[in-house]
Amino acid sequence: MTGDRRRGIHLSKLYSFSLIRSIFRDEHSQIGQKGYSRVVYCNDPDNPKQLQLKCSSNYVSTTKYTVLNFVPKSLFEQFRRVANIYFLLVGFASFSPLAPYSASSTLAPLLVMIAATMTKEAVEDWRRKKKDIEANNRKVEVYGRNHNFQETMWKNLRVGDLVKVYKDEYFPADLFLISSSYDDGICYVETTNLDGETNLKVKHALNATSALHDDHSFLQFKAMIKCEDPNEDLYSFIGTLCYEGQQHPLSQQQILLRDSKLRNTDCVYGVVVFTGHETKVMQNATDPPSKRSKIERKMDKIIYILFGILILISFIGSVFFGIETKNDIRDGESKRWYLRPDNPNILYDPKRATLTAFFNFLTALMLYGYLLPISLYVSIELVKVLQSIFINQDPDMYYEETDKPTHAQTSNLNEELGQVDTILSDKTGTLTCNSMEFVKCSIAGISYGRGMTEVERALAKRKGNVLPGVGYTSPDIQSFADEYMDSGKSCKGFNFNDERVMNGKWVHESHAYVIQKFYRVLALCHTAIPDINQETGEISYEAESPDEAALVIAARELGFQFYERTQTTISLHELDYQSGQIMDRSYKLLHVLEFSSVRKRMSVIIKNVENQLLLLCKGADSVMFERLAKDGQVFEAATRDHIKHYGEAGLRTLVVAYRELGEEEFKSWEDEFLKTQTLVTADRDVLMDAASDKIERDLILLGATAVEDKLQKGVPECIEKLAYAGIRIWVITGDKMDTSINIGYACSLLREDMKQIVITLESPEINDLEKQGDKEAIAKASSASITKQIREGKSQLNSAKESSVSFGLIIDGKSLSFALDKNLEQSFLELAINCASVICCRSTPKQKALVTRLVKMGTGKTTLAIGDGGNDVGMLQEADIGVGISGVEGMQAVMSADFAIAQFRFLERLLLVHGHWCYRRISMMICYFFYKNIAFGFTLLWFEAFASFSGQPTYNDWYMSLYNVFFTSLPVIALGVFDQDVSARLCLQYPLLYQEGVHDIFFSWMRILGWMLNGVISSMIIFFVTTNSVLHQAFRRDGHVVDFEVLGVMMYTCVVWTVNCQMALSIDYFTWIHHFFIWGSIAFWYGFLLVFGAMSPIISTTAYKVLVEACAPTPIYWMATLLVVVSTLLPYFSYRAFQIEFRPTYHDIIQRRGSDGSETRKKIDPVKDNFGEQETLLAK
Repeated sequence: MTGDRRRGIHLSKLYSFSLIRSIFRDEHSQIGQKGYSRVVYCNDPDNPKQLQLKCSSNYVSTTKYTVLNFVPKSLFEQFRRVANIYFLLVGFASFSPLAPYSASSTLAPLLVMIAATMTKEAVEDWRRKKKDIEANNRKVEVYGRNHNFQETMWKNLRVGDLVKVYKDEYFPADLFLISSSYDDGICYVETTNLDGETNLKVKHALNATSALHDDHSFLQFKAMIKCEDPNEDLYSFIGTLCYEGQQHPLSQQQILLRDSKLRNTDCVYGVVVFTGHETKVMQNATDPPSKRSKIERKMDKIIYILFGILILISFIGSVFFGIETKNDIRDGESKRWYLRPDNPNILYDPKRATLTAFFNFLTALMLYGYLLPISLYVSIELVKVLQSIFINQDPDMYYEETDKPTHAQTSNLNEELGQVDTILSDKTGTLTCNSMEFVKCSIAGISYGRGMTEVERALAKRKGNVLPGVGYTSPDIQSFADEYMDSGKSCKGFNFNDERVMNGKWVHESHAYVIQKFYRVLALCHTAIPDINQETGEISYEAESPDEAALVIAARELGFQFYERTQTTISLHELDYQSGQIMDRSYKLLHVLEFSSVRKRMSVIIKNVENQLLLLCKGADSVMFERLAKDGQVFEAATRDHIKHYGEAGLRTLVVAYRELGEEEFKSWEDEFLKTQTLVTADRDVLMDAASDKIERDLILLGATAVEDKLQKGVPECIEKLAYAGIRIWVITGDKMDTSINIGYACSLLREDMKQIVITLESPEINDLEKQGDKEAIAKASSASITKQIREGKSQLNSAKESSVSFGLIIDGKSLSFALDKNLEQSFLELAINCASVICCRSTPKQKALVTRLVKMGTGKTTLAIGDGGNDVGMLQEADIGVGISGVEGMQAVMSADFAIAQFRFLERLLLVHGHWCYRRISMMICYFFYKNIAFGFTLLWFEAFASFSGQPTYNDWYMSLYNVFFTSLPVIALGVFDQDVSARLCLQYPLLYQEGVHDIFFSWMRILGWMLNGVISSMIIFFVTTNSVLHQAFRRDGHVVDFEVLGVMMYTCVVWTVNCQMALSIDYFTWIHHFFIWGSIAFWYGFLLVFGAMSPIISTTAYKVLVEACAPTPIYWMATLLVVVSTLLPYFSYRAFQIEFRPTYHDIIQRRGSDGSETRKKIDPVKDNFGEQETLLAK
């Protein structure tokens, strides 16, 4: 659309675009009171009064840290973890004589872990800082003291500055719109960054300032704005403009918000009202709720258990040490003379055995600290980040049509994807495309449109290929569908085919005059903007919703082309049914009564060339039929019947009506309406709705429209696969019940073999009470009715327990409001969770969030919410996992979600493949971490028992410090990132495998305790087999026996070999990275011994040349290592071999089939298996 043609568009008379008059009334009395104290001196930012207000600068920072607070704040974040506090205290204590090892060896690994985490935090924050720098340094033109516009950076803007913003630029702050390049002061704004909506918004300057078109007109411009204080409400603004001695009310129509973009307008002039963190977008920039996975919360409990074990064994050891110390002197003689009891110190004093035991307890707390894995947290964070990268780069979850890959916006919940018990889904835009197509309509009681929707195909299949409803003549579904696909005009938004009205043939219909009025309403009753392609002459429309665009396109395709909108007119190329010719007609546009979720309708008031005043209206049937005049109900029965059939076909319907207005009636109403428009009160919208309602009465029914929102590709197959995986699926939608039920059948949410439990308040008794208007009686009767229906539903479930019948629960929004009452919510939840599918109809955004919370808190299991619009944000943030679909409704849901996908079908792979892999990897990784640390830490305990719990460590200080950092950490990271128990194809082929995560098979307390027990057993075998192999015989050829240093190296070597080989036994999918890390870690241990042992004895101490001179030349060292490692691994190997052969799990069966190459899925039987809750099992 060119600027010249746009310049002729004047929309200042439209309610949609402006407050028609600038009338200041008493309602502005709240200006100046609390919450409304902001004063802006326009084009005078240096005014002393302005400077006294000390408004925020326009510098914006979204970083978590600053240069000054990074170190203290980051350290605080690190030491919020209990384990890190413990290691820090141990590090400080290592400087005391109590420490069993040197301070440097203790602090080094802690510093490495803290430094790694702080580096990660710094890198992430630096990325945010770079974005802030880019935004703050953007350029904008500001009106200066030399009376011209000069470029400056965003961060230098001040409240009161006059700025000039050009086309396709972002607004640098919240601005008051003075004027634009259009004569009447309108401009077009894209708000995707604010609310996610992709349609353009129209803003309108006040008539008092819209004439200020050029730079020179601001030479003497001065004004003052009094308005509300900074707040987060994007959709309202209250203020007044004091200009040239008059006061003008301001609304949201005159406010341009920061980070929205100027579109299709050459330039605008504006005054800065809010800056920096006071702007509305920054006021809304709150952090999403903090979510932690169930595994992470359980991991904290395990840490506490290990702390308990640590304290227990330290206490037991100190008691034994105190007893032994007390008994060292008997009858004046020293029992252990070599300890020199005659020369006591703080660690050993037989005369003060109790105090010595206490100090030994502190020493033991430090010594056994290796039971706690110091690198666990940082390793898990690294693994989750790498997992997220693989999720983001999965080509099978990339949507080429919109060039959008899957994006994990947080890595904290990767494993939670593998434990989802219930999915709560929106419908429109989530299961469907939210790309509306006009497919059917009812005019004058006759249904038009021979197309077949996906829902109708599902209905026909259920009913034996007999098509319901009107307008169908052929029993052959496939041929009918083929005929439909091959005929008709292909046009986005228009999928209508009916030879009775296509190509102008509607003029021959007996009720052609009604058809003319019907399509004329579609062409005129909207707020769309025409956009003419200057090269091709084709017209497209920018509308507020896909539904509205589809109706305008339908009118165009059927002979009523909307092509121009000016200040007071809408112009059409329309087909005249009397002459059969295309004629140009213009209609004077007087008012637009906008659509809202409360009104559920919109109207326009026009005057035609015959000087008739007409009100054209379209809206939901629930509010339209009650507004019909007695003589306007001629087609009501037939239209209602058609709407019912359209709803059953999964279509979205609107009722179309009109009425003629008298001059006096219109004038009287307009005066009241204009007065209401100028109000600046909190209840202004309510009063506007009431004023609109007064004239939207006595309508004459013309018909109804039906548009289709098609299911996304692969939705039925995805839902079916998720159902086979044992995941319960709830759909929470605002659609009518009939539409929702039939959409449920089309997408396989409901199946033919299901029994339906329907909870509704659509009963004669409730309707009678509603007519009487007694709200208390209505509420009481409604609550009793819902209670009864829930009780009856539960009895149906109980009676069908013995059979394999599954149930689907359907409940409407009105009933849901009572079911969510505290007295009923538990009964409702018990009923719902025992149904295979649940559909909540006519639900509000608040109800979506409440239902999600009820399921999450009531079941205690993982919930996943998925949606695409701003009305789904509450649901996404309330669920354990929020998944946003980057669809037609913008990015608001995506910005609030934990994961973003482009199509619903990608949810199948996200959960069944990546969710399963991540859950198993993280579970195995954590279990292995605890295993390897217990296996290592308990060797210290057994040695201490042989050494009278004296606090003498078995190993060199640096052996212990580097255990978790270098010798065992990399293999476990490789496990967490690359391991695959089964391939992606098998995960999808056998969805029942997903139940391992739902039932927490790999991270159950039995599994965790089993790995801990394995660690204890491994430590016992390592210590006792090693000591018994070498202590009672010569170790070297020269007859020397094993000394303390050599025994430590031998045991440590066995530990390193054992835990790494245990990793090799646990891995199901080997890559070269696994081999490199596992065998490389073992080789690194020997390399470390060589290098560290070659250093000065002052540094290496007990490791000095211990490998080269003592261990490596001795065959028994290598033989004992082999014997100990094999003996240690044998229990686990035997257990797994027995389990796989004689008691295989479902997991083992699939792995065997995969290894045998028999990956072809034969059959799925609806039987119970050993998971209890699962409904399918492999056919043998």
